[in-house]
Amino acid sequence: MTLSVNVFVSLDGVMQGPGSADEDRSGHFERGGWLAPLADDAGIGQIVTSWFARADSLLFGRSTYDMLRPFWEPAPDRDDAVAYALNHLPKYLVSSTEADPTWHNTHVLTGDPLAAIGELRAGRGEIQVHGSHQLARSLHDAGMVDEFRLLIFPVVVGTGKRLFDEGTVPSGFRVLESETLNSGTFHLRLRPIPFGTAVMVPRLGR
Repeated sequence: MTLSVNVFVSLDGVMQGPGSADEDRSGHFERGGWLAPLADDAGIGQIVTSWFARADSLLFGRSTYDMLRPFWEPAPDRDDAVAYALNHLPKYLVSSTEADPTWHNTHVLTGDPLAAIGELRAGRGEIQVHGSHQLARSLHDAGMVDEFRLLIFPVVVGTGKRLFDEGTVPSGFRVLESETLNSGTFHLRLRPIPFGTAVMVPRLGR
């Protein structure tokens, strides 16, 4: 099974609270909603929909799961590919405290999460991480991410949780695809490769 990490990040690598001021205030973060001025770019929604269209299952850390569930669980999903994926695909939750989740088709991974995720990766299809800062970082450091899909917004936030922060395990990347949207937002698909051996072979976009 392919494991992908799919996230929104700023130019300075911040992935915390992109959608709204109250999305994630942990660590006294007060700069949420930084992508809002660019949210009317239709290309963003098209790319996010394409991400979810590839998914066979979803993997979340507890904080992201708790932020997403109240919004998406009651959302009509007949004509919304993202809502359909979130409400119907198998969801794997890394948590040591949640024993009986109510969101449909959620399975809690207990014990050693990396070992449990390693067992999932032995199957077929694609399992996707969305958000989930701490989980994404742990999977990267363990060498378990097969592909990063990033929407990089032309914004510098200055503080907050970063996808690759100090202490991250070094990695090179092969560029699988790149595209610049009308808003200046940059879409990248990256495959991790050994540090110092990156070969960039982008497919030119708009």
